[in-house]
Amino acid sequence: MSTKILIVDDETNIRRMVGALLKAEGFDVAEAPNGNAALLALPDVRPDLILLDLMMPPGPDGLATLEQIRTGDLQIPVIMMSGKAQLADAVRAVQMGAFQFLEKPLAPESLLVAVRSAETLVRTQAENRALREQLGPEPDLIGSSPEIERVRQLIDQVAGTDARVLILGESGTGKELVANAIHRLSARASEAFVSVNCAAIPRDLVESEMFGHERGAFTGATDRRIGRFELADGGTLFLDEVGDLQLEAQAKLLRVLESGEIQRIGAEKSRRVDIRVLAATNRRLEEAVATGAFREDLYFRLNVFPIEVPPLRKRLGDLPELVRHLAARLRPRHPTRFTDEALRQLGAHSWPGNIRELANLVERLSIVGGDEVTGELVPRVLRITAPAAPEPGTGESFTGDDTRPLTDRLDDYERRLIEGALNAASANIAEAARVLKTDRGNLYRRMRRLGIRGGGE
Repeated sequence: MSTKILIVDDETNIRRMVGALLKAEGFDVAEAPNGNAALLALPDVRPDLILLDLMMPPGPDGLATLEQIRTGDLQIPVIMMSGKAQLADAVRAVQMGAFQFLEKPLAPESLLVAVRSAETLVRTQAENRALREQLGPEPDLIGSSPEIERVRQLIDQVAGTDARVLILGESGTGKELVANAIHRLSARASEAFVSVNCAAIPRDLVESEMFGHERGAFTGATDRRIGRFELADGGTLFLDEVGDLQLEAQAKLLRVLESGEIQRIGAEKSRRVDIRVLAATNRRLEEAVATGAFREDLYFRLNVFPIEVPPLRKRLGDLPELVRHLAARLRPRHPTRFTDEALRQLGAHSWPGNIRELANLVERLSIVGGDEVTGELVPRVLRITAPAAPEPGTGESFTGDDTRPLTDRLDDYERRLIEGALNAASANIAEAARVLKTDRGNLYRRMRRLGIRGGGE
């Protein structure tokens, strides 16, 4: 869908010439001869961008029209135009929220550069809104145990600063909830919170995903892409599973953290970004640094303020509250009731999958138990686990009937193991990775190689 531009100017020739230029560039154009007509047209036209003349006698001038647009709480980018403006007019227009101020006669190149810049802003704002919608309602840290209270204290300490935070903890402990809480309590709360799962990005797409690309920058780049760093400009960027980044990507990330500048693939110039970086990992990065798998300089850049999120088995006092919260989220009007014996049985489990595993189990128990989950039901559902890999000597016997190459047969065996783990884990990648005793990044790569679809978190 093309960008819609409203041209507001009292000179017919200006509207016609500018409109023809913009239409030739693929824009959708509407016109208004004065400020009043523009304000009346806004609900119907719903422009993505407004080109607004400063002097439009005898009606309201451009500044008065701009003021009315902003009074209506419209955040449409407005480019002011004038051939008789003084510096004070330009300053006041910018103070009132004008995106840019152009002098007449308009140079086509300058006009198109300004329009393209405003178009990028519109797209970025739309993508930010889409990302917020994907996140859904902002979740809270549930629990009142000393362990989770300590996490809250650390969040309160660091949220008001711009310090980088490294959130540590096993998979499924709620590291993204901690990052969300830091963002919501920070001065950047009204700006975007952009999350990137570093383990899920294919190696050859990391730079495009992070920093974006221009149209035609490489084969398949049919449109301009705004990278996650640019989407997070002014807000917070959360790098989940940062320990799974390859060394080449680590080097590029380090350069951005040091310079504060990004450059889209295929772009001629770099641009500055103002973001706060929060990172999380389920790996011990000190060990990865020691083995050369993670850059020491990047580790120190990210680990300014560490927060360790405790596993569920170390905060079992929170389990009843967590169960009630999860059950209410599934059935808000009539939550499933868990008996005391059911909660006791749940408390006896080792919880290798932490709160993510608990959420999956509460959902299964709610489906099976209906209005009430009893202590008798819990062990039966807990026994539904992923099939273990065959012990040596208990696998399929060699008959010689299968004449395929060894690699094909091994791929089949690996595919069955992964699909079995995914089925038992309700397609949850992290839980399946734990069952198979590997990390999420490795499992993602193997799934892509074998053509296995999945990805529930």
